[in-house]
Amino acid sequence: MSLLPHEAEAAIAQAKEELLNLLSISGTLSGICIGGVTLFHTMNASSRAGTLVDDLLALCALGFLICTYLIVFALRTRARRYLPQIVKLVDGMFLLSLSGLVLAGFLMVYTVL
Repeated sequence: MSLLPHEAEAAIAQAKEELLNLLSISGTLSGICIGGVTLFHTMNASSRAGTLVDDLLALCALGFLICTYLIVFALRTRARRYLPQIVKLVDGMFLLSLSGLVLAGFLMVYTVL
């Protein structure tokens, strides 16, 4: 089932709006992850859980930075037929990175307690 031209334009506009919202959020969360890595290195958390949190936060920061790159690519590309696939890829990468960040938060609380 193909969309009518005005429906296709509305879907593309909605996808671009979603990408713009995720752009600022993923950039901010990557900075928070990098700050968390710096915090753990400053505190010299050399416990096993501390180094696991460091690695997990670094992977999350990488995931959010890849999301940021993909979002910029999706917003700048002229090939509109690839936009739905890029949006799905960004959504999946963002969800995976966010889940890792939540897990790192739980592990941080575990190391502090």
